Amino acid sequence: MRPVAIVGIGRTKFGAFPDRDLRSLGIEASQKCLEDAGVKPEQVEAFYLGNFAGPSFVGQNHLAPYIAGGVGITGVPTTRFEAACASGGSSFFHAFSGVAAGLYDVVLVTGVEKMTSQPTPKVAEILAGAGDVSGEGKAGATFAALFAMIARRHMHQYGTTHEQMAMVAVKNHSNAAKNPYAHMRKVITLEQALAGKLIAEPLTIYDCSLISDGAASVLLVPLERASEFAGKPVRVAGIAQTSDFFSLDQREDITSFAAVTNAAEKAYKAAGVTAKDIQFAELHDCFTIAEIMATEDLGFVKKGEGGPYVQQGCTLLGGPRPVNPSGGLKAKGHPVGATGVAQICEVTEQIRGAAGERQVRNHDIGLAQNIGGSGATAVVTVLCAV
Repeated sequence: MRPVAIVGIGRTKFGAFPDRDLRSLGIEASQKCLEDAGVKPEQVEAFYLGNFAGPSFVGQNHLAPYIAGGVGITGVPTTRFEAACASGGSSFFHAFSGVAAGLYDVVLVTGVEKMTSQPTPKVAEILAGAGDVSGEGKAGATFAALFAMIARRHMHQYGTTHEQMAMVAVKNHSNAAKNPYAHMRKVITLEQALAGKLIAEPLTIYDCSLISDGAASVLLVPLERASEFAGKPVRVAGIAQTSDFFSLDQREDITSFAAVTNAAEKAYKAAGVTAKDIQFAELHDCFTIAEIMATEDLGFVKKGEGGPYVQQGCTLLGGPRPVNPSGGLKAKGHPVGATGVAQICEVTEQIRGAAGERQVRNHDIGLAQNIGGSGATAVVTVLCAV
């Protein structure tokens, strides 16, 4: 396996765009990425698309060539990957594998989702398809309900408080206010977060990520060729994708995602690092409890210490290990298929030292963690400066 580098990134703004379609979003992010890398469409040797539910959200199938052709990429393999909310991370993992194995030298990865074309109840129904439809879904459990159960169990076992979860929301909204690509650039107070409309006890609307439209892209090449491209290179030091049992009742402990711990162990080993070496991270905060759990599953703190870790300010932008400097899914937005790729874009921009107002102090080694469903799929990526 040969070393791989990211030499281009591109994103659209995340938000609700009634005048935009899925294809235009995917094309915009892809074109920005190619421009960043100084690459023409005809130089791309393979195109990987992360998309969860384009057929359900917008009624369009066969999405990979649909978007690639709009960019001007033809005559090469174009493949769509679906892994629920980890669709973007999974597409990046497989694109990395193709370059590392020597199958391709120039690969474009784009993640995209157009969610706001459907009313909120329909969006919830579509998203529920990423869970156990015949079991949990048949019983009426939405993802908010599932993560509410996870949160309640974490509170019972470890003393985690709703105030600590609310602090995740406050932090991420503050970070998103500094991010020009974020869906909700709105600072909130702890009092607001705690008093939010109840969605699934104990989770309020401020504990839940956003329904968003958006796209993100990255360009991968062999590290040995990185100097040929315009974008400042960032090395993919380690990456792993793993899975777990699908529904919560099959797992021994719902306060930990085994897929995340397994993926982290493999990614750390490949990168030759440990959890303590990670300076900042983009974590999958689909719900605030998920960010707290991720800090534990990734080894940043011991199990049960994620709540106090937030409360002590350790994950703030100016803290010892910033988490979600982009604003996270919570405030940057969560266009499902784009999320994993957007995380890679943010970590890359931070390592490049080009994140502007939200730039973290120490930025040589960063991590992205992307999960699908209620943790049945996980992708963990370690990026580092070249």
